[in-house]
Amino acid sequence: MTDPLAALLLGILEGLTEFLPISSTGHLLIAQYWLGARSDFFNIVIQAGAILAITLVFRERIWALATGLGEARHRDYALKLATAFLVTAIVGLPVRLLGWELPETVTPIAWALVLGGVWMLVAERMAERRPESIDVTWTVAILVGLAQVVAGVFPGTSRSAAAIFIAMLFGLNRRPAAAEFVFLVGIPTMFAASAYTFLELVQDGAVGGENWADVGIAFAAATVTGFLVVKWLLGYIEHHRFTGFAVYRILLGAALLLWLPSGD
Repeated sequence: MTDPLAALLLGILEGLTEFLPISSTGHLLIAQYWLGARSDFFNIVIQAGAILAITLVFRERIWALATGLGEARHRDYALKLATAFLVTAIVGLPVRLLGWELPETVTPIAWALVLGGVWMLVAERMAERRPESIDVTWTVAILVGLAQVVAGVFPGTSRSAAAIFIAMLFGLNRRPAAAEFVFLVGIPTMFAASAYTFLELVQDGAVGGENWADVGIAFAAATVTGFLVVKWLLGYIEHHRFTGFAVYRILLGAALLLWLPSGD
């Protein structure tokens, strides 16, 4: 049965929460209580919309890197992006195959939201005490890759939050520079994760029976919303801390623990 309004709202929610450090998983968990659960294929499609959005936001930066590999600074940055992605893939794939991840249910996600919010407050304060730097070191590249794996193991952590704050703590402590590196690494990471999940669904015969109008609406909504959100966020963090997002996470996590059934 088609439900275009629910599809639209879910697409907007994905675009709003995928790149903000507040956990898209936690918000989609809440949304299913009012909008109904959707298939894994549907969720992959709206995430693909988010991938397209961030690719469009950074299209000029990506083109400059792709066409400027003859320059040492572009080549160095691209190699560190590749390193972060490869660390995620090499460590994350065995973790995925072994099933080392918490379930996407209320209690672990709520605790990840709360603890992640506290971590953000502490990490940002610590990073601000260090000399400002926009240099991406090899240590930052490797740790960003590992942070993405941790975010996959603990739903509700937020991939962007985990990676941005580990980058800030270990040297890349200017917020816009840390966010840009993490978002650029997120493009191949999210693409690979979505493609892997899609292949699993095909292998299991779980693709089919979708309402393509709903899927298209959700994809478009996630793309447009994600584009606007990332553009806004990059401007916002030029002059503002992440404190508001951290407090929001803590309040949301507490609300989930108090008001939603822990088994769902």
